[in-house]
Amino acid sequence: MTSATDEKRSIRETIHPPVFVASAVLILAFVVFAVVAPETAGDTLGAVQGWITDTFGWLFILAVVLFLGFCAWMALGRYAKVRLGPDDSTPDYSTLSWFAMLFAAGMGIGLMYWGVAEPVMFYASDPPRFEPGTTEAARDAMLHAFHHWGFSPWAIYAVIGLGLAYFGFRHDQPLAIRSLFRPLLGDRVEGALGNLIDVTAVVGTMFGVATSLGLGVAQVNAGLNRVFDIEMSVGVQLVLIAIITAVATVSVLSGLDKGIQRLSQFNIVLAALLMGFVLLAGPTLFLVGAFVQNTGAYLGGMAELLSRMGVYAGQEGQDWLGGWTIFYWAWWVSWSPFVGMFIARISRGRTIREFILGVLLVPSVVSFAWFTVFGNAGIFFEEQGAGIDELAAEDSSLALFGLLEQLPLSGIVSVLAVLLVVTFFVTSSDSGSFVIDILTSGGDPDPHPVTRVFWAVTEGLVAAGLLLAGGLGALQAGAVSTGLPFTIVLVLATWSIARGLKQEFAVAPAGQRTGLPPVHMRDATDRERTFRRREQELSQLRDEVTVRERELDVLAREIDLQPEDVDVRDERSGQPRE
Repeated sequence: MTSATDEKRSIRETIHPPVFVASAVLILAFVVFAVVAPETAGDTLGAVQGWITDTFGWLFILAVVLFLGFCAWMALGRYAKVRLGPDDSTPDYSTLSWFAMLFAAGMGIGLMYWGVAEPVMFYASDPPRFEPGTTEAARDAMLHAFHHWGFSPWAIYAVIGLGLAYFGFRHDQPLAIRSLFRPLLGDRVEGALGNLIDVTAVVGTMFGVATSLGLGVAQVNAGLNRVFDIEMSVGVQLVLIAIITAVATVSVLSGLDKGIQRLSQFNIVLAALLMGFVLLAGPTLFLVGAFVQNTGAYLGGMAELLSRMGVYAGQEGQDWLGGWTIFYWAWWVSWSPFVGMFIARISRGRTIREFILGVLLVPSVVSFAWFTVFGNAGIFFEEQGAGIDELAAEDSSLALFGLLEQLPLSGIVSVLAVLLVVTFFVTSSDSGSFVIDILTSGGDPDPHPVTRVFWAVTEGLVAAGLLLAGGLGALQAGAVSTGLPFTIVLVLATWSIARGLKQEFAVAPAGQRTGLPPVHMRDATDRERTFRRREQELSQLRDEVTVRERELDVLAREIDLQPEDVDVRDERSGQPRE
């Protein structure tokens, strides 16, 4: 619902013009480019992706190792008990609601799209290291799926989320990416350099989210094709984007607490039902054993996986690494401003240790369970000749429905899967547009409804532009292209967060405290919003004083005229005095 406060505030009062205008111009320029010259746009994105992968692939791999190490240090080091807010603050959301919102906003569409397709393709046609169709290929397929969807992406999200929550809720900085760099840049974050950081975050977020929305709408189209024989085409997908974006816009207008929280909880219930059905209707004992073995293999092989550069794999191995692992790292980095901002927004009052463990472990374990149930089930049926790999080769979005067709009640369950993809689409869209609106509003946690609608619609336009420019390949290229600059921003952010904590808790003489003290405020930008409200109240008071002054002037004139013009009568008789 639109609040009365929103109705009174103008758009100009809520946006941060340099960031809003620059971001909107860059993003809409791409949309125009993709619509006017889709083939050229696709070729350009592909060339940029190839150059980034070949030249800076090593940077993505080393950065992910750094982020995991930084998270471990934060959770286990001297700052683990620091609260993300005032020292006496408590969490704003229950633990269950917090977990649900973390998972649903983080990578819901991706799990639906790749949960079957990726392991089956790694096993049957595009194995990382072993001969396709072998037992070794099956084990390695699950190992790499866990690697791509486990601790690594959530470490990326945790870095941004921790920095925003720490500086925002503990030191009263706006919920903007620039706030992470105040210990390094000082007041310069308020100028052009800070604007550049926020614009980079907005553009990266937009393309990261649009990539997921493009995958989601492709899978909705695939499900409708398998169940209702609706044509799979870009035209159908564009119509679906328009319809689902309209639904997402309604959710955005309902606000964080009502819209996103309820949708997130609904997604969790629906996803749990779907996963439970596949587990019980599929090879249950095999999947339970596979979960234990997959998790153990991943934990035991993390060091080798994280450091794998493909140096000894030849050109084919290098191409595989660039097309999968490096793409994923770039995609997660593109997503990180969105997911990091969102999890910071819902994590006020938790300690650094709670934050890191919650963000790093819980969604990762859920992802492990999801990929085991869907990925291992897909491999199980593929070994029996189900032809899921052929469907995935035709279109990756078909793999999930190829698996469901091997189970009873496949038609009903496929409709349920389509509904789940749609709700994940809506959740990602409304969460993404809400966060982008916060970034372009200078950190205002309650931006104007009109700008929320603008960014929700823009996300749909970018997803449509990427589909026109080349489908899945263009979606991946867009994520990689915007992921590179923000990887550098993230690496510098770890340094700035560590420096900020060191400044606050540096050893000082007795009775003195270094650094900025915790601020007891509900939200990071409450003080700024209160200041604006007080300015408006003072302006109204000044207007009232002006009116009262005019009234006093009129009364004074009447009093001055009274001795000459007023008819003075005798108090007793009421007759005029002589």
